[in-house]
Amino acid sequence: MPDAFINPNPVLLVLFILYVFCFLVQVVFYWAVFFRVSLIRDPGSGIRDIVTPDRVSHISDHTTGVSVVICAHNEYRQLQRNLPIILEQDYPLFEVVVVDHASDDDTSILLSELGEKYKHLKVVSIQHDLNFFTGKKFPLSIGIKSAKHEIILLTDADCRPAGNQWVRLMQKAFTDDKDIILGYGPYEIRKGLLNALIRFETIQVAVQYLSFAMAGIPYMGVGRNLAYRKRLFYQEKGFISHYRINSGDDDLFINRVAHKKNTGVQRDPGSFTYSEPKESLGKWLTQKRRHMTTGTHYRFIHKFLLGLFGFSQLLFWVLLIWLLALKFAWIIDLSILLLLWISQYIVIGRSMKRLREKHLIGWIPLLELMTLALRIVITGTNFIVKPRKWK
Repeated sequence: MPDAFINPNPVLLVLFILYVFCFLVQVVFYWAVFFRVSLIRDPGSGIRDIVTPDRVSHISDHTTGVSVVICAHNEYRQLQRNLPIILEQDYPLFEVVVVDHASDDDTSILLSELGEKYKHLKVVSIQHDLNFFTGKKFPLSIGIKSAKHEIILLTDADCRPAGNQWVRLMQKAFTDDKDIILGYGPYEIRKGLLNALIRFETIQVAVQYLSFAMAGIPYMGVGRNLAYRKRLFYQEKGFISHYRINSGDDDLFINRVAHKKNTGVQRDPGSFTYSEPKESLGKWLTQKRRHMTTGTHYRFIHKFLLGLFGFSQLLFWVLLIWLLALKFAWIIDLSILLLLWISQYIVIGRSMKRLREKHLIGWIPLLELMTLALRIVITGTNFIVKPRKWK
């Protein structure tokens, strides 16, 4: 037995026990929940790893109608770049509904030109908001109401599908008992530390919401890549239950209506939608501040589980530094850290490969510490100033 455990200081022993507890909490999450994202396939879902041209003929020709709904506010450049590939999806029965939300750039001109070429493009123009709706929820509700097909597939104006099989793959994940399909929306690779941080944080969030859904505890989805049945939207009265909250058109809606039986996931790389990352730390932090405000409105069980994991991450590092500074069982302390890193590299590393982000695997410990620090900054800032607008 190490000398530190012979007649130990009671305070140091308590700190060590808490340190071990934090380690065990994270390991349980990694191996009981998060490992699911790295599975080869979802049992019974029919999801394939990669769709290539020679395999398209093997995909089901079932042609349930799909309405892709996009909300845009002054998104001329993004629509010019991304809308054509969405309109040219390889799927026989779909429409694209673009809600032009009070844009004062050349968005309307672009949509008019594209409408002449693509007859399945439907444009809905909104000049003013209703007083009782805030943020993106009003234009999105109008877009869903204007859609003619039962399956609603959501994305953003700045999102670009991985290929022309996006609509087909997202639709294919639906079964008779699934009303919601959660997709993945990574950010494009750029040079620099900020881009690595953005992509890593996005992976962390994706691993959590996808794995929890696969474990039968769905709690959120992202509007960059999300699908659900139109009848579900109407049955649950859309966004009425949280219409006063600026954000949450995606995650708060899913948090309220999703459950074990009606929610599925699609992890095929062909179903991903890629977005341009923010170019400055300030813009990204503003975006994350807005996203974080919705978490306080989740169901208690979801807040508890997410809070338990996040708090265990933070407390683990605080206790490790404390114990090392006091030179208490430092060999054991570092051995526990090594075991945690091994779990991270196996579980999160495999998930990164699955989600096509293997370039970041070697930087997991550093990026985790940096994202933890940024979450503290964001949480503190949100207590002082609340984000107000979706755009």
